[in-house]
Order: sequence, then structure tokens, then C-alpha cells
Amino acid sequence: MPIASYRAISPVHLLSLAISTALLAPAAHADFVADSKASLTTTNIYLNRDFREGDGQNKREEWGQGFILNVQSGYTDGNVGFGLDALGMLGLKLDSGGGRTGTGLLPTRESGGAPDDFSRLGMTAKVKISNTELRYGTHVPDLPVVKASDSRLLPQVFEGGLLTSTEIEGLTFTGGRLDKVTDRASSNSEELVLNNRNRRFAAGITADYLDLLGVDYQFNPNIKGRYFHAELDDIYRQNFFNLLANYPMGGGTLAADMRLMLSDDTGQANAGKIDNRALNGVVSFAHSGHKLSLAYQKMSGDTGYAYIDGSDPYLVNDSANDYANPDEKSWSARYDYNFASFGLPGLSVLARYIKGSDAEIIGSSERGSEWEHNFEAKYVVQSGPAKNLFVRLRNANLRSDFARDSDEYRVVIGYSRPIW
Repeated sequence: MPIASYRAISPVHLLSLAISTALLAPAAHADFVADSKASLTTTNIYLNRDFREGDGQNKREEWGQGFILNVQSGYTDGNVGFGLDALGMLGLKLDSGGGRTGTGLLPTRESGGAPDDFSRLGMTAKVKISNTELRYGTHVPDLPVVKASDSRLLPQVFEGGLLTSTEIEGLTFTGGRLDKVTDRASSNSEELVLNNRNRRFAAGITADYLDLLGVDYQFNPNIKGRYFHAELDDIYRQNFFNLLANYPMGGGTLAADMRLMLSDDTGQANAGKIDNRALNGVVSFAHSGHKLSLAYQKMSGDTGYAYIDGSDPYLVNDSANDYANPDEKSWSARYDYNFASFGLPGLSVLARYIKGSDAEIIGSSERGSEWEHNFEAKYVVQSGPAKNLFVRLRNANLRSDFARDSDEYRVVIGYSRPIW
């Protein structure tokens, strides 16, 4: 938990208050402990990424094991409840080195190798009044304006304060400030950095904080609307609009997810001009284990899409690539099948093809195109001592006019188990 102030809220004072209240109030202590829970998640990943052309490192290949211990307290009794959560994370090197680092599974030393292990400890103090909760400390946010990446051994984590309120039925309010980040293959918290994929913006531009607020409203069981606003200090501001709908149709379900993100520079504009409109959406139909999804994504404005480095952009075509270069248009088709309908519960597969075109190549008057196809198979154990153990196999192939071609293979074995 960072030793820093957050506007009028001091995390040290908040943490002290949570602990002292829990320990000193006998009636409260029972809820604080009795309502607590803990779980251990283990993730084993082998990742091989082979670059088919271009200069620089031609292959990245590493194998690692991750452990995440998640301990969540209950709340003290009374009108105002206090609690404390802890997130302990450990990553172990199983195979690396020999110029094969850089997969994002493990840190990379200045010497070019990877350490044998890396770890983190995140603490989060929390206060709850009615249906409103304030959390200060470590977060793994999954929001349209900041989506932590969790596709490696350990997730990307942010530090700061987030408030969530559900006082009004059907309405969820979210607000807060995040001021530090620890990337997936790191033990160190650092400043927030603007992503610079394909040289869209100036490199190494940092910000002191990200402010955000948003509302989710469930209009009815079938339609949900979302709006979020965010500002990355002296770099950009964004307004996100989202409509989600699903309807039963012909024995299946028709669903739609329509998104619009408007971004421009703000304050001192430390990264220069930012001007982007990202219109994207996906429509899907699911029936009897089959699911077909069609998506479209279009960038307009003078620049590409802006987001925090290391995080996942909230775009429907984000995969091995983000398809978010200036003026780029992309579409995708995806097919999922759940073998439970075939009498094999726990087994599922997906195949996806993505095509991007008309992308502005930074520093050139030419336009570029790119394509990608993915295949994934996953099996989750359904019963017995190994229940919820899963094995996932993934292949992704990317070809581009302006970025390095790559072939990726990934094997993931994961297991999560409650401790109490």
C-alpha cells in the first residue's frame, strides 16, 4: 500500500483506523474475521513468440509459474464498516535466458537475463457505508477507461483509491484516482505511462495520476448503458459510451455490445496532440453450444487510440494486436463452441480472424494493412479433487505491413482453490 496522500484521504490513517476498529471492538471482530475469505490461484504458462521478419530479437520463449494469494476480510459491525484485504503474488522462472526474454512472463534484467523469482504484496483498506464502498490501496481494475492486463503469471496492478456505490437500484457509480502501476513482469510500482505502440505518440510520457468516474445503469433485464469519463493528468481525457443488449431469439440469444470512446489532449498536452474517435461494436448469436460473433472497429481523428501502457485497450478487436492506429478500420469473425452440448462438459474451442486496413503508418505517406487469426482450446475439470483445474492451448498468428510478423504458441495450466 503506497505511503502517499489521496486528496483528503490518508491511506495510513485509513489503514490504522480499519485495523484498530477491528481489533478493539469485540462484536466487530467476529464479523471482520468470520466473514473473511482466502483463495490461492496458481498459473503455469509456457509462451513462445517467433518473429518472422524484421530486426532485433527474433524469438521470445519463457516458462514460468505464478502464485496469487488473495485474502479478503469481512467488515466491522456498525453503520460504518472497516476492512483490510491483502494480495500476495509470486512468480518463479522455470525456463528463460539465452536471448529469449521479453515475453512479459518474467522481468528482464539489464544484463538481458531473467531473475529466478519476483514478488509483490498489495494491501487495500476498505470502508463501507450502506451500499457504498471506498477502497484504497491495490486494485486490478476492469473498467472501460483502465483495464488491467491479466494475461501473464501475475496481473498488472494499480494503486490509488476507488469508490463504488449501488445505493440506487440498477445504478452503479464508480469514481476514483489511480496514481501508480506495477506491470505484469515487475515488482516495482512506477508512474503511469502513455502507450506508444507503433510510435503513435511520443515515447516515455508519464502522468502523476488518472482520475475517473462512471455510471452503469440497467434499464431492464435485457439492456444496460454505461458512461465513463477519465483524465490522464496533462495527457488526455476520454468519454466512453456503451450500450449492451441481449434478447432470446429462436431458442438462442442475440447480443450486442456497442462502444464509442472520444479522446483528446488536455492540460499541458505533454504527449502532444491527441484526437481520436474509436467506434466499435460486436453482435453475437449463441445457440446449443455454438456462438458466432461479428465485430467492427474504426479509428478516426488525427491520432490513434490512447491508453495506459501495459493495460488492455477496451476495444472489441484487441487481441495479439490492438488495431488502433490512426484511421485504421478492422473487422473480425469469431466462432465458439462449448462441447457440453455434445456431452463433453468443460471442453470449449474458439477460432477468430481479424482484418485491419487503411492504417496510417507513422512517418510515412503510405497506408498499411494487417491480419491475425487465433485458435484456442480449453478444458476445465468438472469434478473430483482437481475440480476447476484448467488447461488452455492458444495459437495466434499476426501479419502486418508495418509491424513485425509473429507466430505465438501458449500453454496455460491454472487452478484456483478457496482456503477458507
